Amino acid sequence: MSMSWLNEPPQWSDRDGTIRVTTGPKTDFWRRTFYGYVTDDGHFYHRPVTGDFTAEVVVSAGHSALFDQAGLMLRAGGTTWLKTGVEVTSGAVQLSTVVTRDFSDLSVVALPGYGGELALRLTRFGSAVCVHRGDPDGTWHLVRLGHLDLPETVDVGVMCCSPQREGLEVTFRDFRVGDPIPREGLE
Repeated sequence: MSMSWLNEPPQWSDRDGTIRVTTGPKTDFWRRTFYGYVTDDGHFYHRPVTGDFTAEVVVSAGHSALFDQAGLMLRAGGTTWLKTGVEVTSGAVQLSTVVTRDFSDLSVVALPGYGGELALRLTRFGSAVCVHRGDPDGTWHLVRLGHLDLPETVDVGVMCCSPQREGLEVTFRDFRVGDPIPREGLE
């Protein structure tokens, strides 16, 4: 199924299972909490998905500025969405997840031994959404389980932003959307 852009970046390509993106200036997805502003101009390359699913991708990026980020996104509109990915915050590259229900909330998980690449998994079970991070050995670890009121069909894909600058270079590989993982796989 073909994919399309919300806020197409200045440079990008999608070839042979690898998506490359260079971000535009001062882009982000955020709503209200703490900072008081709303921004919805990050780059999101997506396709519609109906019902329950699991999406996976391996992401790497040239993070160097505060809040540089790249990962997966599920979106039901401008006020209801989830993004998760590697992000520069608190002086290090960490795994951040933002769940937005009109107001954004942020959770951050340290990535000890981060080697510049991270596998991410996003799963929908009805109104439940969960995020896993992968280890190089293929082990998955649950990092977030949340609730979103979602329509039957949502947009799912890869996202990247660079709120403090332009020119974040991101590589996404092996993006796929398929049947949801078993519920027993949430642990």
